[in-house]
Amino acid sequence: MTEAAAVDATHAALSAGAAREAAAWTVLNGVLDPEVPALSIVDLGIVRAVRALGEGIEVVLTPTYSGCPATEVIEQSVIDALREAALGPVTVQQQRAPAWTTDWISAEGRRKLRDYGIAPPACAANAPAGVPVHIIARNVECPRCASAQTERLSAFGATACKSLFRCLDCREPFEYFKPF
Repeated sequence: MTEAAAVDATHAALSAGAAREAAAWTVLNGVLDPEVPALSIVDLGIVRAVRALGEGIEVVLTPTYSGCPATEVIEQSVIDALREAALGPVTVQQQRAPAWTTDWISAEGRRKLRDYGIAPPACAANAPAGVPVHIIARNVECPRCASAQTERLSAFGATACKSLFRCLDCREPFEYFKPF
């Protein structure tokens, strides 16, 4: 094989790998979080990387927290979805550092949470320097009427990652996805 042919073959392999990676990302956008099915695992920010490795695909996931009961379900959903899409053998790696943060939820994911009736978490990365982080959220915006006149009813909602709130204006209860 000539040097030019070898370069062409390398470029073709890289292009095919990039196309398979893009296809895998598209498939993963359709894998829903089992605890908040309004969000894909991509929206949630737990898919850290997708790599084409030979004929296979490797996906790197960071669980929302180390004890998350949905971790195994999500991993199997990733494997099933990518195999069904015929993207080759699939391996999943769990990456626990850096730890997942709600700042990794995409803007689209935050919109989907709000549309689903869950107040999205505040984004710590956007907080001004020197502003204290409050353990008990204040002025959580109601996802139904956008009022900040709300009160916390319970530190925990349907899952440990959410709190139960009520809007004082529209009187509707709602969950708030806790920032961490």
